[in-house]
Amino acid sequence: MQQMTTAGRRHRIASDTTATALRDALVKLGIGAGDEVIVPSFGPGAPADAVRLAGAVPVFADIDPRTFCLDPDAVAAGVTSRTAAIVPVHVFGHPAPMSQLNELAERRSLAVVEEGAEGGRAEDTGAVARRRAHARFLDSALKGVIVPYTEPGAHHLYHRYTVRIPGNGRPDRDAFAAALAARGVQATVSVPVPVHRMPAHRSGAVLPQTERVVADTLSLPVHPGITQRELTHMADTCNALGGLI
Repeated sequence: MQQMTTAGRRHRIASDTTATALRDALVKLGIGAGDEVIVPSFGPGAPADAVRLAGAVPVFADIDPRTFCLDPDAVAAGVTSRTAAIVPVHVFGHPAPMSQLNELAERRSLAVVEEGAEGGRAEDTGAVARRRAHARFLDSALKGVIVPYTEPGAHHLYHRYTVRIPGNGRPDRDAFAAALAARGVQATVSVPVPVHRMPAHRSGAVLPQTERVVADTLSLPVHPGITQRELTHMADTCNALGGLI
């Protein structure tokens, strides 16, 4: 299912977020050679891949360090006479600032290619409710790490529960992850390399917030099947490590 409107050349994908689907949406909007498309560097590579597949050039904009989504001010600063579209990403289940990005797109006559439901499937409401409950517990129980931020009025789906580890960057985060693993907590680094530093998309973009978030974020498990005992152990372990790493 896809939905298109002419206002602001806006195009919404309601199926999936593969590079092929995003490329097709860009092509249908007439976006290709000679055009630039603004994408995030923190997150999946599919948006940048799609832009290149369409023949256009991906331009990377910085993120809001609280939500990990595109920063509208950074996007506005990246708009040039060649900019044709913006591809926001709802990072880890936190919605991108669509109202601000849509307003910018309308003002500058840009397209917005927005991701739809993950994998083309509607979210199971029970699974979302359990993840949110797990997140609420961790929000209240964790000390010494920066818990996920949710913009007022936003509905965070918590595809990942991603914390920031205070310190001097990656050595501290990686040491923290290794110490958690040694104690039976399997945390993951969701974005080990930002897209603008990958060989296929290497650019000279200056993205200070993206670089900081890449260096200090760690995702803790909040899948629907995790038990309260496991959550408590995870919180206690994180808190005990706070002064050791």
